[in-house]
Amino acid sequence: MSTGAVALIPARGGSKRVPGKNVRPLAGHPLIAYSISAARESGAFDAVVVSTDDERTAEIAEHYGAEVPALRPPELATTTSPDIDWIEHMLQVMERSGSSFELFAILRPTSPFRSGATIRAGSERLRGLGESIHSVRAVEPCRQHPGKMWLVHGDDLMTPLLLQPEELPFHSRQYQALPEVYVQSSSLELAWTRVVRAGRTIAGRRVAPLLVAGNEGFSIDYPDDWHAAERLLESGEARLPQVHVSPFAGAGAGAGL
Repeated sequence: MSTGAVALIPARGGSKRVPGKNVRPLAGHPLIAYSISAARESGAFDAVVVSTDDERTAEIAEHYGAEVPALRPPELATTTSPDIDWIEHMLQVMERSGSSFELFAILRPTSPFRSGATIRAGSERLRGLGESIHSVRAVEPCRQHPGKMWLVHGDDLMTPLLLQPEELPFHSRQYQALPEVYVQSSSLELAWTRVVRAGRTIAGRRVAPLLVAGNEGFSIDYPDDWHAAERLLESGEARLPQVHVSPFAGAGAGAGL
């Protein structure tokens, strides 16, 4: 019977918006190092595993203490490949080698400020809720409320994205008077592995929230996000997980670009 937990860190070699971002240096270490370090710091996992199609990324991941049981096949590493494909691949690779787990987490390298404590809280929340809940996902308050979003039809007409109350539409209310809406953060997802096997889904149908605060949900998805991350570090507004490994050789400025 599987009882353990595995942290899965996706790190494709290709990235169009921020080239080489997973191994690009931030504060002296490749970006991926902070997710590996946070996973290890959390104490929530029996294994920390990186899924990548890139040999250099695999070498860097192993330097920082992660396992890379196998490279991801190229057909599972395209810009449109869904998460379920690489997760199934990696779980099957580990099962063939004798390692199986009841719980997995997805820790994307693009969320460098996510802490070990938050990861541990997410793991404890899922275990505490029991198997009636399929997964836990990090969320944060939505700054751009969908009640004020519109669909544009040609040049002359637009309609609200959401069905609006007749007496006072959402788009005519102050933000504080709108229903609370949360947006998913890419920083943390946890689920039972049986959910993957039963329905080929990474979340299932019954998803519980884990509210993240501050900059833990910050995600580097565009070039200006990278500069924003550097500014947050310089100002002291954000902190990175501690990395207890010497910098990877060759990971100087500009590496991975």
